[in-house]
Parts: sequence; structure tokens; C-alpha cells
Amino acid sequence: QLQLVESGGGLVQPGGSLRLSCAASGFTVDYYALGWFRQAPGKEREGVACIISSGSRTKYADSVKGRFTISRDNAKAMVYLQMSSLKPEDTAVYHCASSNASVCYDPVGYGMDYWGKGTLVTVSS
Repeated sequence: QLQLVESGGGLVQPGGSLRLSCAASGFTVDYYALGWFRQAPGKEREGVACIISSGSRTKYADSVKGRFTISRDNAKAMVYLQMSSLKPEDTAVYHCASSNASVCYDPVGYGMDYWGKGTLVTVSS
């Protein structure tokens, strides 16, 4: 059974950093692009970042470009999101997702069809 389990969320002050992790199981991650979405209260879901199956290319939403970095370790079936210079508007539930393809599409997150339950990130002083 395909499963994605996120961890690493929490409370962080503005300007701080946080690293999210996602453990994938039930499928061979090597063949698929992986990504992160977020959803803030009262807002639509937003694709944040995507990384192709080999890990050699990434895509980011404009709102996080230069601050967030997505990476993956296929041997461990893990995907990560390193978040820096966090802002209060980054507060959201962050979900890991897998694609039905090996590449990333535009907009970020298009084609992602399986989601984890998410981990809450709160940026507040």
C-alpha cells in the first residue's frame, strides 16, 4: 500500500529554519517525481516544490524560491524540504506528494496524485 508520512513540523520564529521529512513506502520512489504542497487555513492548496525522479532538477513556487530547498534520497525512500527565512505567511499544513510521472510540470505540483496527511508548520513570534 502506497504511503507517505511527513514529519518535522512545529513552531518556529520568523526568520528561522525548519526541515521537513517524508518517508515513502509501498512503491518504488526512484521512478517518480516527488513534491510538497501546503494549505493554510481558508486558502487554497499551493504547490511548493517538486523534484524529478533522479533528483537532478527541481521546481519551486515563486513564493518560496530562494528560501526553500527540496531534496531526495532514493536509497532511503525519503524526500525533504529545507525551509529558511520563514515568514508568518508560510504557516500551513505541509503535505508530501508523489507524481504519476518522473518529471515536474507547471504549475508546481501538477500531476501529483497521492498525498500524505501532512505536518503543521507555524511561523510566529
